[in-house]
Amino acid sequence: MGYLLVLCVGLFAGTLSGVIGTGSAMLLMPVLVFLYGPQYAVPIMAIAAFMGNLGKVLSWWREIDWRACFAYSATAVPGAALGVRTLLALPPHAVELALGLFFIAMIPTRRWLARHAIRFSLLQLAMIGAAVGFLTGIVVSTGPITVPVFMGYGLVKGAFLGTEAAGSLAVYGAKIAVFNHFGALPLRIVLDGLITGSALMAGTFVARRIVARMSPSAFKLVVDGLMLSSGLSLLWAAGR
Repeated sequence: MGYLLVLCVGLFAGTLSGVIGTGSAMLLMPVLVFLYGPQYAVPIMAIAAFMGNLGKVLSWWREIDWRACFAYSATAVPGAALGVRTLLALPPHAVELALGLFFIAMIPTRRWLARHAIRFSLLQLAMIGAAVGFLTGIVVSTGPITVPVFMGYGLVKGAFLGTEAAGSLAVYGAKIAVFNHFGALPLRIVLDGLITGSALMAGTFVARRIVARMSPSAFKLVVDGLMLSSGLSLLWAAGR
């Protein structure tokens, strides 16, 4: 029943992430934390997110802005490695608390970035990448930040989805490598991650057909609702 729940939520999360560029971790993390605990859930989600982003890269390969991707990844990858090392030193309840607070805090942060319509250069993408990469290493996903950042660079629709996914692919690849280096990827976690990731990948291919149908206002409401519900559920888990 646990695997069935993960597959169902993963398929929906992958479809949603394929449409709006984020959301898979916000939907899946509460389920994974409930089933496996926070210390196992984070590396499982890293493997699943890698596969989900690979699906988006394959879907939008021809529209990826590689200059933006490389500028972001150059600093985000080492930042993520440092973030994972920090995560592994934290107690489980601290991880749940950090995840919950982070998701909720991203609601006003995303709105502030969108309201000010900030335009980013390649240099600014690289500077932002270091901080976002470090946060991604600790809190699983920073999609609510990377969405307005890559859109602020001027990317939309397929170009945005593919470029953001390509940058995230590099970051999650670094996370997986660090988890493996410190012995945090036993065979059971790898298998659970592959099962979860297969559902995410399937969802991203489904999403390609409906990318153009969601309005900007609906997108914002969906992201905020996901962050709020996921954040509250993780805070509840930390307080048990």
